[in-house]
Amino acid sequence: MRFALTEDQTALRDAVRAPLAAGGWSTLADLGVFAAMADLGLDETDLVPVLEEVGYAAVALPVTATAFVAVPLLAALDDDRAAAAATGSLRIAVAGPGGLTPFGGQADLVLHLDGGVARIGGLSTAASTVDTSLDAVVSMAAGVLTDDPALVEAAAGRAALGHAAELVGLGRRMLDLTVGYVQQRYQFGAPVGSFQAVKHQLADAYLGLEFARPAVLAAAWALQEGADAGPAVDGAVVLAADAAHAASRAAIQCHGAIGYTVEYELHRFAKRAWALAALAGPGDRLAALATTIGLKEQGT
Repeated sequence: MRFALTEDQTALRDAVRAPLAAGGWSTLADLGVFAAMADLGLDETDLVPVLEEVGYAAVALPVTATAFVAVPLLAALDDDRAAAAATGSLRIAVAGPGGLTPFGGQADLVLHLDGGVARIGGLSTAASTVDTSLDAVVSMAAGVLTDDPALVEAAAGRAALGHAAELVGLGRRMLDLTVGYVQQRYQFGAPVGSFQAVKHQLADAYLGLEFARPAVLAAAWALQEGADAGPAVDGAVVLAADAAHAASRAAIQCHGAIGYTVEYELHRFAKRAWALAALAGPGDRLAALATTIGLKEQGT
């Protein structure tokens, strides 16, 4: 099966690039991004390319959590807050392990998806993360929203897949920055991008991202079809996290000394990738995949 974007999906992806680069929440709402999986009848495969662009721009707002996770869950529950979130007037963040919530400081509500139960967050406190633009909080779970296992599992799958899509976008951005840099940086009278060692590193990073992208689309299709999407989502997260890590490593090394300067723009994307990968838990997902295919006994 070939996983590629349709013309409509490509058009939507291209339409959101400028608003995402500008951090325009209201413009995204006007484009229907938050209503996509509710009022507009779009699905996971339609939104994944948009989420990749969210990662590419390293948007410091809960776009993915609101549009891809919260709105479809609230809509499925006929919750009145779905309409407000779909218009962009309600921002919703999704808590990760231990209640650590990226963009919680920018959100009106926090959604918890733990133990097969969806809850709305209660009290929260500011949290320190490697990526300060995450504006993270530690949120405590409060009132039960639903304990429907199918709805909660689907929402959790979308949350993980959202991280994977953003990681692919972040990897692309770091690679683009690096390709531009090595074409301009000269050493020994030649651009460093002409050196074989640099070419190989960047080519390997590119291949990793190109392998991850269709895996993310395949997982989106599995979620859309209501199939047992767990292994597909786990695989997408693992591949995307590995690809983003490889891209950050190659980018920092190929930039030379400036790549280790925290004030340099590259670190904005590298730190976001590291933070999202940690939240997505690729190690646990890799262990789950190993158990699924019989490479590891449960509990060993």
